[in-house]
Amino acid sequence: MSIPVVTVGDSREDLVGRLERLHGPVSVVRRCSELAELLAACQGGLARAAVVAEGSEELTASLVDRLSAVGVVVVALTDRPEETARLRGIGVAAELTGVDAAALANRIEAAVALLAADPRLRQGDNAVQAVGSTAAGRSGGTAGEAAERSAEGRIIAVWGPAGSPGRTMLAANMAAELAAEGKSVLLVDADSYGASIAAMLGLLDEAAGLAQACRLADQGLLDGEALLRVAVPVVTKTGIFHVLTGITRADRWTELRAAALSLVLARARQVAEVIVIDTGFCLESDEELSFDTMAPRRNAATLRSLELADTVFAVGAADSIGVPRLVRGLAELEAAVPHVCPQVVLNKVRQSAVGRSPERRLRDAWERYGPAVPVSGFLPADPVSTDAALLSGSLLLETAPDSPLRRGIAALVCAPAQRNRGSSVFSSTSKRRPKD
Repeated sequence: MSIPVVTVGDSREDLVGRLERLHGPVSVVRRCSELAELLAACQGGLARAAVVAEGSEELTASLVDRLSAVGVVVVALTDRPEETARLRGIGVAAELTGVDAAALANRIEAAVALLAADPRLRQGDNAVQAVGSTAAGRSGGTAGEAAERSAEGRIIAVWGPAGSPGRTMLAANMAAELAAEGKSVLLVDADSYGASIAAMLGLLDEAAGLAQACRLADQGLLDGEALLRVAVPVVTKTGIFHVLTGITRADRWTELRAAALSLVLARARQVAEVIVIDTGFCLESDEELSFDTMAPRRNAATLRSLELADTVFAVGAADSIGVPRLVRGLAELEAAVPHVCPQVVLNKVRQSAVGRSPERRLRDAWERYGPAVPVSGFLPADPVSTDAALLSGSLLLETAPDSPLRRGIAALVCAPAQRNRGSSVFSSTSKRRPKD
């Protein structure tokens, strides 16, 4: 059975005629006059491959992602090396305009077979398709992709349910602690509801660095130099890291499309040893919120960040409201991103909300009533230090380097192998507290 193909541009004898005369693996079912018509035909289920002979400059990563989602591969014809590199970067198979008809048909057949075998893979030679888990990518990708990934930076995503459990505080200070260890760090604000990294760090930035990076990635123009150019450097007393600030208004969430964000994070892995992502709280997949299955997804930035993360920290507030929210949130997280094994962190631990020996009480309650995921860390409430840092637009390692909260965050992210599960930040600090 031949593969149905739609084309746009060069629709006379040159391209279409050559393909039709083959009577081989492909069959041209429609000749479109423009890209919009081609997109409509593909979304209507008319074809499994699209050949763009003219107007390849209009192709973007989001458009290719939309076509891939309906099982359509894209092949573009161009003679320009820079355009070939751009197209392959966004997942398009590129061929020369004078390609032999049989070779083009074989390329289409191979691309369709690849997409059918694993929908997460795109047909472009150098494209980075980031749908699915990191583990799935390692086992299901090509050998070259697995080898390349092993040499790239790792992604840490900080997630938590609604209610201000401390996601942004934890993500920002994790980035600072890793930078203090000498690592190259990129902090990404992917919260599509209430981005606040810039405000926390005192950055007067209205450019929305992540949105800029996604726009460049969507056009296939994002390289390492461009990524660092749109990122804001933050200098502390002990190190430097870069920040991709979040969207400046919540209604700009459509700029954070999943396909573009995947490419941004893939590029970030190449320029930074560690990428720390501050995610949003909502995990709804949005299918029930839209009649158009190809429409942008409000929570795509959060879900894609969690899908691609090597490590996910799930943070919740340690009180009678925050803990149940976290328990329910972990169930939602498992349903939304099944492969994730989060490291649970209880934040704002204090006697006034839990009682005496708060860590022991919380651990006992969690082991008895909580999910199977153990608690990886307890962070004490320290409003004096966090308020001082927020007021000055600084981080804990600058305003309160000896605070128990700062030490707890550093232990979580910098030296997990040395962390003693039975140790308590509270018990260690209580030994230093003079008796009344």
